[in-house]
Amino acid sequence: MIVSLIVAMDLQGGIGRDGGIPWHLSTDLKRFKRLTMGHYLVMGRKTHVSIGRALPGRINIVLSRAANYQPQGCLVAASLDGALALAQDAGAEEVFVIGGGQVYSQALKLANRIYLTRVHTIANCDTFFPDLDAAAWRVVEEQALSAGEEDEYPSTYQVLQRAGT
Repeated sequence: MIVSLIVAMDLQGGIGRDGGIPWHLSTDLKRFKRLTMGHYLVMGRKTHVSIGRALPGRINIVLSRAANYQPQGCLVAASLDGALALAQDAGAEEVFVIGGGQVYSQALKLANRIYLTRVHTIANCDTFFPDLDAAAWRVVEEQALSAGEEDEYPSTYQVLQRAGT
């Protein structure tokens, strides 16, 4: 099973501010939907709360150690390993980790692929993606994007593959 991280970050590696995404990029949201549709998504509880609902057309797994936490339309796992096991046992070919910062930190060492949108701004974030070891990853796809009508900033989209895989 391929473990993929999907993330948008600013020029300083920021991914969030005050519990939300600090920019609006319609083009990136559409790509996110297209890439993740029909797949398993793994997210932390805070990320799920910030989204406000289960994302339709995907199997949502929320990480929480609280035994009584059962968000509507979602599976719950107590750990990242438990979430990945749920997806693997169901025969998933690829699972997407969608945040937040703590979950990305745990998942980075297990990831085979990163779908990365570099947002060309500094958004004064309070949540950050973990540092990437450039030697551990190779860019297999890259596309520079101007800010469209519904995009707040220009961005660069990259697909990174773990070196040696």
